Amino acid sequence: MKHLALILGTRPEAIKLAPLIHLLRSERWRGGARVSVISTGQHRELLRGALASFDLVPDLDLDLMEPSQHPGELAGVMLRELSRVFLEMRPDIAVAQGDTTTVLCSSLAAFLARVPFAHVEAGLRSGSLREPFPEELHRRVAAQCASWHFAPTESAREHLLCERFGEASIHVVGNTSIDALKWITQREPRGELPSWVRGPDRLKLVLVTLHRRESFGEPLERVFRAIRELVARFPDILVAYPLHPNPNVRDAAMRALGGLDRVRLGEALSYEHFVRLETRAHLILTDSGGVQEEAPSLGIPTLVLRNTTERPEAVACGVAQLVGTETDAILVAASRLLGDPSAYDAAARKVNVYGDGHASERIAEVLVDGAMRRPAFVAGPVELSV
Repeated sequence: MKHLALILGTRPEAIKLAPLIHLLRSERWRGGARVSVISTGQHRELLRGALASFDLVPDLDLDLMEPSQHPGELAGVMLRELSRVFLEMRPDIAVAQGDTTTVLCSSLAAFLARVPFAHVEAGLRSGSLREPFPEELHRRVAAQCASWHFAPTESAREHLLCERFGEASIHVVGNTSIDALKWITQREPRGELPSWVRGPDRLKLVLVTLHRRESFGEPLERVFRAIRELVARFPDILVAYPLHPNPNVRDAAMRALGGLDRVRLGEALSYEHFVRLETRAHLILTDSGGVQEEAPSLGIPTLVLRNTTERPEAVACGVAQLVGTETDAILVAASRLLGDPSAYDAAARKVNVYGDGHASERIAEVLVDGAMRRPAFVAGPVELSV
């Protein structure tokens, strides 16, 4: 039996690893794998909420989060603690997902402890070490330490091949975010949406998420100016913005948008409630990687509030637009989608560009059985009942 240590520390990691954890602990795989879930606690409250959405409790919680912690300080403490855990636990494989400090330190600690490392969501590249910062570097370092690269798409595989990683180590599995989306949408809803996000059905819901480090300061202010102008131009929209707890985002949003008619600001939502809000949205404005992945499967047109994206597939097929944070660019793109039905209909298509809901199965086959029996993921029509 193989002992797999799955390491997570943030809300996106919990969401995207939850389907794999549940699958490995299911009757189908229980005889071949023993799973230990390790939490670094990089994001304490947001992580707990995401774990609760999937009925998960870590086997070990390092609880490393400190207020206003510098990324370098966090990385130093995390590398030390994960190194200690790996040397004591001696798992057969360490598994981490994505591009966070938790992934960076998991990959380095595993490498130094001579524990084989598997990288879920491997091969995404923006081409700029500054955007997203510092996540682009984290992905590249994790790749250097990985024995298995679980690429979500063919373009991610091509990036890894161009960086001269062995073809046999790369597996195109789709993104586990779509597994999570399938999981949560097919489950019976638990609880009502918070009252602050509810609005008249006659209004079109514009969902906003904005939290990236490179947007702090003036880029955030430019986005908020665009939101204010959109509300003034279109009396038939309602903006809902679940606030990230980071004060650099939260305080700026409250100053710029607080009290504005038809703009609803509130606490971060549980993953389940957020997905339910996504499904009701008419338009999404986001800088989130996970939302970029989910929106195409839901058929919601999306404006990506970043200068670069490591998820270009949705942009390439026309269901998302990369607009950056300039006020005028956001206004032009959003006004076209809100005011031109034909432009909206062209973008409001369900496309299966990031996964088919079976990524976790492919990963489990490789890690436990040594080979992927299910065919590699290929983008195509949406098959999810969402």
